[in-house]
Amino acid sequence: MTTDLGLMLAKAYQEFVNELHAALGARGFTDLGRSDGFVFRALADQPATVSELATRLGISKQGAGQIIEDMERRGYVRRRQDPDDARARPVELAARGQHALAAARAFHQQYERRLARQHGRAAMRDVRAVLTAMAGGEAATLDPQVRAMYF
Repeated sequence: MTTDLGLMLAKAYQEFVNELHAALGARGFTDLGRSDGFVFRALADQPATVSELATRLGISKQGAGQIIEDMERRGYVRRRQDPDDARARPVELAARGQHALAAARAFHQQYERRLARQHGRAAMRDVRAVLTAMAGGEAATLDPQVRAMYF
């Protein structure tokens, strides 16, 4: 009996996330929350307000505020005063958040290189092409319920 494709995708995703968490834990990031990775990516290029993060993450402003408060307490993000708007307090990655994001990105690259060594570069190009098509393209957004499982 052949395992359903959806189940194989779920199992592969689960194993990827388990390996990611183990690799990040070995680098000292043992306290990561489930949404932290998405916040890291949202703040990677520039600071954002809690409202902007809420919109990018597809969650409520209150939910984003709670995530940011928790991440701030753990040293991954910090809020700063906006020089142009005294009411605005943009959130940016703290050094610990930048290091965690760099470690996660390094893991992603190493993981894909390992798969390419095991299965060949052509197979990895095919996997990427199939997954991209299944996902609706590179720019497709991720459902918040799936996002919550990721990081």
